Amino acid sequence: MLIGVIADDFTGASDIANTLARGVAPEGGLRTAQFAGIPDMPADADIEAGVIALKSRSAPVDEAVRDSLDALAWLKAQGCAQIVFKYCSTFDSTKRGNIGPVTEKLAEALGVTGIIMCPAFPATGRTVYRGHLFVGDRLLSETGMRHHPLTPMTDPDIRLWLGHQSTGPVGHLDLETVMAGAKAVANAIDGQAAAGAALIVADAVTDDHLLTLAEAVAERMLVTGGSGIALGLPRNVIRAGKASGGRPPPAAVSGPEAILAGSCSGATRGQVAAHAANHPVMAIDVPAVMSGAVTAQTLVDFIAANAGRAPLVYSSGTPDTVENLQARYGKEAVSEKLDALFADTARMLVANGCRRIVVAGGETSGAVAQAVTVQLGHRAMHIGPQIDPGVPVLTLGQGMVVALALKSGNFGGEDFFAKALRVMEGNVDG
Repeated sequence: MLIGVIADDFTGASDIANTLARGVAPEGGLRTAQFAGIPDMPADADIEAGVIALKSRSAPVDEAVRDSLDALAWLKAQGCAQIVFKYCSTFDSTKRGNIGPVTEKLAEALGVTGIIMCPAFPATGRTVYRGHLFVGDRLLSETGMRHHPLTPMTDPDIRLWLGHQSTGPVGHLDLETVMAGAKAVANAIDGQAAAGAALIVADAVTDDHLLTLAEAVAERMLVTGGSGIALGLPRNVIRAGKASGGRPPPAAVSGPEAILAGSCSGATRGQVAAHAANHPVMAIDVPAVMSGAVTAQTLVDFIAANAGRAPLVYSSGTPDTVENLQARYGKEAVSEKLDALFADTARMLVANGCRRIVVAGGETSGAVAQAVTVQLGHRAMHIGPQIDPGVPVLTLGQGMVVALALKSGNFGGEDFFAKALRVMEGNVDG
């Protein structure tokens, strides 16, 4: 294995796995697998990039650090020469962590400093300029992320936000330095590290800027960012003669299908509404879930009754609805109950022969992916074709292959759910 990734949630893991598998023309990408948690056995010898999906984004800081260090140990044992710590392109975190503490402990374990921090992902509108994170033409703090139920982002200055989480000064690579080329970037990193900046926020507003950053960090053991930071990493190892490059083959999985949406983002709510115009949907009654009146069997029965019609069940709600439910039952209680509901539903669906499952939401995706991998006895999910930027088809299992799509709440076009099911069947154009 050449490149190892530690991702702080499951949709983020799919996102960067997709980036590594696709790469950039003409070289292409690497043979990539995503793992649901830390594997308990070595990876297959033909895997060139391995992505470990953790649920550390919203975990307590100590737990996030411990799990990340355990993931690092496994990746190093597979021979990885470069490690990427992947977090969300909206820098989802609190003032206490977890991005800063995890990065510092990974750097300490590897004995390195001068770590690039770049959440930019221009393909989905996330850019960093003057150290500030934008979503489209709006500052991060002016988007729906300010209402995120677990990690509300109220300050778009990544340097200041990271400063709350870190023990040392935070550096900055401005856009002028990035535009000056890889050598200028490498020299600036060395200079700022020597001046005491262990963590360095990098500006990037286009894919070309990300490719420049990737070239500059080709020999560095630790890199961090959103999936965009990995855009040029396959090219580095392919040009060095360590891999041959290529693109993921089309998927070819058909059969019973289900869509499970647990994200409350505005994008997902819009996708649910669009899907409801032509397909059966079921809104999950959260109070009924909390009381035990609605169970996984309830959801499975609805999906079975609408087989072949792309049925969708969702718990997505407006920020006010979510806030009221959390105030009534407790934030952690609601989250744990819904995660368990979706996990049990996915487990039962696979046991009943479901072959295609589309999931929206980071926490929901983690619950579903872990349930399905345990059900099938396979932790490795192979990366297939891209559905929309940041979201590939994942396939796992032997004999009865199951296809998954794990979508971050804000990702995907309005018709994402139906499109994902088509791409899983082999329609590369969606």
